[in-house]
Amino acid sequence: MSVKFQDYYQVLGVGRDATEKEIKTAYRKLARKWHPDLHTGKEKEAAEEKIKQINEAYEVLKDKAKRAKYDRLGANWQAGQDFRPPPDMDGFTFHTNFGGGGESAFSDFFETLFGGGAGFRRAARPSRRGPARGRDIEAELELSLEELYRGGEKNLQLSTRELCAACGGAGHDGKSFCSVCGGTGEKSGVKTLTVKIPPGVSEGSRIRLKNQGGAGLNGGGSGDLYLKVRLLPHPAFKVSGQDLETEITLRPEQAVLGDRVSVPTLDGPVNLKIPAGIRVGKRLRLKGKGLPVRGGRGDEYVRVKIDLPENLSAEEENLYRQIAELRKGVQGQ
Repeated sequence: MSVKFQDYYQVLGVGRDATEKEIKTAYRKLARKWHPDLHTGKEKEAAEEKIKQINEAYEVLKDKAKRAKYDRLGANWQAGQDFRPPPDMDGFTFHTNFGGGGESAFSDFFETLFGGGAGFRRAARPSRRGPARGRDIEAELELSLEELYRGGEKNLQLSTRELCAACGGAGHDGKSFCSVCGGTGEKSGVKTLTVKIPPGVSEGSRIRLKNQGGAGLNGGGSGDLYLKVRLLPHPAFKVSGQDLETEITLRPEQAVLGDRVSVPTLDGPVNLKIPAGIRVGKRLRLKGKGLPVRGGRGDEYVRVKIDLPENLSAEEENLYRQIAELRKGVQGQ
């Protein structure tokens, strides 16, 4: 009998020379996209059929032996919608009566090649391996400059991929794929954690949360969660290593005559002495007002800008004209 041909490579959207890793990545992406729980109504029915095709394709292409048999079709890949296995394909078992009760998780094409799902039942046997530790996971932890400097506690929510409780992470139950996780062996969720941030942690460093990573298999312990620190932009400061930089704007008379002005720091505002005659772009150093380093702290640099005040009075404008006339006299000498 002829059956409908299934191009498993096309189902997963990979080339026929795809690696095991590429096949696995494509499968996971499609399985999440077409998970029936993400659809409703007629779309849910279509998703259930789609996930069945995806699972079937992955069941074959992830298994070296099955993939090798499937690849032996050779030119028959392009034979059309109807497929009749050639008589010289040794090693295949052909069935026209599948039986076993209930709806099969596989198409007629699969069962024609692999014998009524028997290949799947072999793969579904519980693993005899011992406990396996869960994988470590890395995520980003966004901190403000103040949080990075002072430390403390921070609550964050993480999207998780946990083992499906219904199938124990196997992705199948008996002859059919798990209807709860759609055959992925995982379920998405959200986890809320309280993270203790050590004072002076640096950008790019990692905070380890023990046993908060992926779940283990067969009774194995959970992996660890590593939070990579990412510093958020700050409205007043730029960070360069352990040093900080900020800007202050002076009026012309402050730049010419000198003054004392308030400057922000991580410890609060301080009074900074402005030397007379300071120029635009000059940097003034506040020693020890930067971020913590081993044995001390970095520095803070204050870059000077000069600007005219808004809404000058007539008297102020007249004074500037007098200054301009005096400058002409000085330059003419």
